[in-house]
Amino acid sequence: MTVIQVKTAEQQQAVRMIRERVFVEEQGVPRHLEYDTHDETAIHLLVLDEMNRPVATGRTRPYDEQRMKVERVATLAATRGKGYGGELMQAMERIARREGRTILTLGAQVQAIPFYQGLGYAIVSDEFDDAGIPHRTMEKKI
Repeated sequence: MTVIQVKTAEQQQAVRMIRERVFVEEQGVPRHLEYDTHDETAIHLLVLDEMNRPVATGRTRPYDEQRMKVERVATLAATRGKGYGGELMQAMERIARREGRTILTLGAQVQAIPFYQGLGYAIVSDEFDDAGIPHRTMEKKI
């Protein structure tokens, strides 16, 4: 497995494919809510499996002086539970450190909270709605 920072149009297309499958098709997020202006400036990562196939993605961006925000974390359904999401999140931590940040923050879908807790994230907010899906803010000091 390899985690790469997205640089090429082909890699950008792979990110879009994963997000379309997971968020738009699987979870019913309206397409106009899935894509925003942060897509142009965020650091996008792509996880490739052992056969170099794209299987997971996420993006991160500066949030404030201490925090990087992690967003749009998605793993294709057929490849969940194989460690790709954990590798992706470790790469996000490396980027945050490189950028001089000490905290990662994210809006976790409630069903994904155990995944993030297993990586050391703690809940720091009440439940809120994002695109019709319940979320809670989680953070991790790195």
